[in-house]
Amino acid sequence: MADLKERLLPPKPASAINLRDASYRPSASGRQPFQGVDVLGLKKRGQGLRSWIRVDAATGDSQVIEVDKFTIMRRCDLPARDLRLLDPLFVYPSTILGREKAIVVNLEQIRCIITADEVLLLNSLDSYVLQYVVELQRRLKAAGGGEVWQSEGAELNRRMGNSNRSLGDMFGNTSPDYLPFEFRALEVALEAACTFLDTQAAELEIEAYPLLDELTSKISTLNLERVRRLKSRLVALTRRVQKVRDEIEQLMDDDGDMAEMYLTEKKRRMDSLFSVGDQSVIGYRSNDGTQSISAPVSPVSSPPESRRLEKTVSLARSLARSSMRSSESGTENIEELEMLLEAYFVVIDSSLNKLTSLKEYIDDTEDFINIQLDNVRNQLIQFELLLTTATFVVAIFGVVAGIFGMNFMIPLFDNPSAFTWVLSITGVTGIIIFCSFLWFFRYKRLMPL
Repeated sequence: MADLKERLLPPKPASAINLRDASYRPSASGRQPFQGVDVLGLKKRGQGLRSWIRVDAATGDSQVIEVDKFTIMRRCDLPARDLRLLDPLFVYPSTILGREKAIVVNLEQIRCIITADEVLLLNSLDSYVLQYVVELQRRLKAAGGGEVWQSEGAELNRRMGNSNRSLGDMFGNTSPDYLPFEFRALEVALEAACTFLDTQAAELEIEAYPLLDELTSKISTLNLERVRRLKSRLVALTRRVQKVRDEIEQLMDDDGDMAEMYLTEKKRRMDSLFSVGDQSVIGYRSNDGTQSISAPVSPVSSPPESRRLEKTVSLARSLARSSMRSSESGTENIEELEMLLEAYFVVIDSSLNKLTSLKEYIDDTEDFINIQLDNVRNQLIQFELLLTTATFVVAIFGVVAGIFGMNFMIPLFDNPSAFTWVLSITGVTGIIIFCSFLWFFRYKRLMPL
């Protein structure tokens, strides 16, 4: 029966068998794939579930959840094209997108969705992903402790009644401007990405300089091949660092995109506006209720009341939309986010400067090698020119030997010293011709003599 199944069922394709191994191979762009992801178990068959790490904003606790992409789209109010940026099966450039209720972050190994209440991080066994979760939890707990300390310090100041010297005078500013949750999560993501890229740049820099020095001292095929691979890695890493830098710079240049990322403030405004709208609706219903106690409810009067109720709800929604438009127009105070992005822009710009300096060093090494090769080539040409001149001088002896080797008789053959005279005159003539060529080469500066 087993043999019959093997004959009837088609064999598995090689791409499906080696899918796990293929996911760990480096891509052509030089960027490492999303490591630690079980690609075969990433999507359950028939359900499309994915494993996410959820970090709560209030408590800082993390848990692993499995949801499908449609649930994520409804939960975070995101389109499908934004979720494709987080797909571990594809390699997309680094991107930071500000949406209505979420921030989509795709920075190297960190692929997450940041909302005002939580962070949804694509589950992975990569060390940078685990470090991101641990660092975010640590900062959330530290921020919570700072807020408790701030409230206790203010309460102590009120009890002491010392208005001249407070705890803020002793320890500095007791009311620091704490970042909202979405900016803390974004800061940890930027820090992880910048650290990852800076580490790779440092490793590449440590490997490059000894190899280039060795190539300068000894030009060989093996060293040239190693430098070629090094330059390919450098170009790929520079492209990735440049993309992160451009993304941060683009956010800093657009105040509207930065204002769009204030998710906590937008949520607070939305909640306040909807609460005001609900109170107006409840007050309207209560007034109608007092009037309807004394008068019977007729079916004729119900449609206008429903229209008024719809108008009240639409008014609250229009107020919410107008508030969102005002936040998008730049009414938000974006200095906090701008300073945060500027700090990591300096870090990533420093990494880019390292790679640029390394590329310039490689270019200088290539120029030096080309100069050395040109020098050797010139020396070979000069040597070939000397050999050609010497061959011409020796050819004179062949011409004289050919002339006197003909079958004719002349009286010069009877002189015993004739051979010596012919040989001497021919040799002196050849030397004079050779020296004349050397003087011409020196006069024309064709070779240093």
